Amino acid sequence: MEKISKVVVSRLPRYYRYLDELRHQKIERISSKELSKLMNVTASQIRQDFNNFGGFGQQGYGYNVDYLYEEIGKLLGLHEKHKMVIVGAGNLGQAIANYGNFKNRGFEITALFDRNPNLIGKKTKYGEIRDIKNVYDYVVENQIEIVALTLPKEAAREIAEKLVSCGVRAFWNFAHTDLSFSDDIIVENVHLSESLMKLTYRIAEKNHQ
Repeated sequence: MEKISKVVVSRLPRYYRYLDELRHQKIERISSKELSKLMNVTASQIRQDFNNFGGFGQQGYGYNVDYLYEEIGKLLGLHEKHKMVIVGAGNLGQAIANYGNFKNRGFEITALFDRNPNLIGKKTKYGEIRDIKNVYDYVVENQIEIVALTLPKEAAREIAEKLVSCGVRAFWNFAHTDLSFSDDIIVENVHLSESLMKLTYRIAEKNHQ
């Protein structure tokens, strides 16, 4: 398969979410036109996106919702279990840990770590919060695939670099700094304030119309 653009890949989780809602509504099939109305994406864009992966549909029939949901799930790697730890167990780290839908998507949070003595030992549904100094041995022993970083930016890079040396190959980074490594290390940098600023830009834009 040719390398798919990041823009197309970024739309796959949204397709997956809408298809999940359609499944719960017991809808068995849907056309690109019907899906476009739900998602506010053009029908031609939907067809172009899906054609990158072989199409999924049938002329005159549309898309089988269950089949499309399963196939996009496979593209997103959700047919496999992904073990993850959270490094930084403050408010954001605990909020992420308490989000109940991760397990349904194949993400298994196995532990939380922090350096704050007031948090270490605190009970969570994933066991007690562990001392961050033990995270390196833990990721090796438990073959952790993904690390979510909810740390101050000063600590994030140093800890991430050590985790890479321990075999971690994917980071979900909420620290207020962009992390980047060699091509074999995958990083998704998430900046909540940037998302909020996009919102305020649109508010300002409307106010000046």
